Amino acid sequence: MKKRILSVLASGALLVGLGAVAPATASAAPYCGIRWGSLPESVTATTSAQVENLRSGRHDCFDRLVVDLDGTVTGYSVSYVSRVEQLGSGQVVPLSGAADLQVLVEAAAYDDRGEATYSPRTPSRAVDVTGYRTFRQVAFTGSFEGQTLIGLGVRARLPMRAFVLDGPGDGSRLVIDVAHQW
Repeated sequence: MKKRILSVLASGALLVGLGAVAPATASAAPYCGIRWGSLPESVTATTSAQVENLRSGRHDCFDRLVVDLDGTVTGYSVSYVSRVEQLGSGQVVPLSGAADLQVLVEAAAYDDRGEATYSPRTPSRAVDVTGYRTFRQVAFTGSFEGQTLIGLGVRARLPMRAFVLDGPGDGSRLVIDVAHQW
């Protein structure tokens, strides 16, 4: 009888021990399966493509910014910075949110004649991100010497990723996703 009681107690202790381990393992699972980080992402190359539009979208697990180009995106840099500074002048671009993402596209927002290919009505609020979970502000800071800089104010320094998609047509898109949480 004593062996049976010890066996039941040992089994119970094992189950309790496994129960204590299971939640820790479950909580370590990545949010929405996202395995991105917050380190800079970049590809160095120049292009003759031109920025045509900025747009955004809300998804279940992340907010998305899309930079549409007429041509192929070949170079970009996306990184968290202490502050975004305008190209050429170095003037600080104030952004809403607790973290600033700098999006530098190796493509101009003007054509060969110097005419704008993208010019938002309100550059400091180039894209309306009202109601987004992570994005707080999208600022088109301008284009200088074949580069275009976009400031993205986010709620916190969260996992992000950047990648290029082809299309539509002969164009391409630089996509920046920022997760809602870690």
